[in-house]
Amino acid sequence: MLITFFRAIVLYIIVLVVMRLMGKREISQLEPFELVISIMIADLASIPMTETGVPLTRGVIPILGLLVMHLLISVLNLKSSLARKVICGKPSILIYRGKINESVLKKERFTINELEERLRGKEIFNIGDVEYAILETSGEVSVIQKPNKRNTIPEDFNIMPEYEGISYDLVIDGKVSEENLKAIGKNYVWLKKQVEKFGIKPEQALVVTLDGKGQIFCQEKSEN
Repeated sequence: MLITFFRAIVLYIIVLVVMRLMGKREISQLEPFELVISIMIADLASIPMTETGVPLTRGVIPILGLLVMHLLISVLNLKSSLARKVICGKPSILIYRGKINESVLKKERFTINELEERLRGKEIFNIGDVEYAILETSGEVSVIQKPNKRNTIPEDFNIMPEYEGISYDLVIDGKVSEENLKAIGKNYVWLKKQVEKFGIKPEQALVVTLDGKGQIFCQEKSEN
């Protein structure tokens, strides 16, 4: 039992490292070849994890082999558009200029109900509001609404909003982020002075953030 426990930990670390080496994109939206590799990695890791009589190398070596294969295919995708088309496929237009493309729906085995479901996921509740709907190679549906149905933006009214930038976490659960303080050109003394305006010290804060406009949000940790 203890051996199985430690084998599971070792394989978990190896698979985690491999997935990190594959990159962030593979964690969010998988291309077909990435999905295949992910499934195979999970299958290869499960065998030596539960079968103590199987050497760990029986799982580790094939997993590393799949990592090499993934890196080679990724480079091939970058270098060759033809290879990218063969390996990943190409996007399919489900709705073209406001009209549903029935032949493409049948080819992709996409039902009207599924299309409507995907549109609702984009907060579009009327299929008649769509100018283009594109099925991407990752399986996601990208949508362009008809001009008169799109949400208005400040540019439509010749308004230039103020620059907002990004928000920095300066304190999380009482721990000060020296890295973020350095990024904004501040130090602990400045942080302490700002947080004391809320009646607490930085170490007593649940979270302290600074947005692009220089506004600070601070919430104290509960005593519990």
